Amino acid sequence: MIARHRLPPPPSVDWAYFLDVDGTLIDIAATPAAAHVDRHLLALVERLHRACDGALALVSGRALADLELRLGGLPVPVAGQHGLERRDAGGALHVHEAAPDAMRAIRDRLESVCASHPGLLLEDKGLSLALHYRLAPSLAGYVHRLLRDMVAEAGAGLRLQEGKCVLEVKPAGCDKGTAIEAYLAEAPYRGRRPVFIGDDITDEHGFAVVNALAGISIKVGTGRSCARYHLADVNAVRQWLAAALEERT
Repeated sequence: MIARHRLPPPPSVDWAYFLDVDGTLIDIAATPAAAHVDRHLLALVERLHRACDGALALVSGRALADLELRLGGLPVPVAGQHGLERRDAGGALHVHEAAPDAMRAIRDRLESVCASHPGLLLEDKGLSLALHYRLAPSLAGYVHRLLRDMVAEAGAGLRLQEGKCVLEVKPAGCDKGTAIEAYLAEAPYRGRRPVFIGDDITDEHGFAVVNALAGISIKVGTGRSCARYHLADVNAVRQWLAAALEERT
């Protein structure tokens, strides 16, 4: 990975847009439940989705039900849990589930761990488990060792996904990159130049896929990344996306 500081080129409504949410479209909150999707963002996403003739999707680590609830019925395709669940442009739901017994066993153990460490937060997303340590950063090493051992004991079929102050256990075989590839094989995304914007380690799979297709990969904030372009923060992302709408005026 290499650091990138170039600003992306002016956006076009002829491209296909894939957008992370937390840390990209909205600021990261202390807990997942505390995050706020404001009406200005909803209006921007709806207008861009319409301007691109539907070639826009949100690609998030959140559970699909959680994100769709926060979107308030906005008719935009969404991939959740890093690609484990995906709603396509036609409304069909695609779900990748594996090792449910192993996941249940890990969840039960993590519930006991969180009861002993109040600063840790377990988020059960249905198909994956996220252990957040943002409120207890001194426990980062402990969390990583613990989950690494649990996944090793569970055997094949599970993998770890690192993020900002969070470590997740999820079925292997899906990530944000595979979600983007699936969308690009379908209308209305097929044949368009892909754009992916994200801020976290979890977004690197998406950046790699977009780079391989000569698309526009944009890292938000600081840190090393394989993304080819950079935007400073959430406000910069929103301003850049809004510029695509000005192309139509």
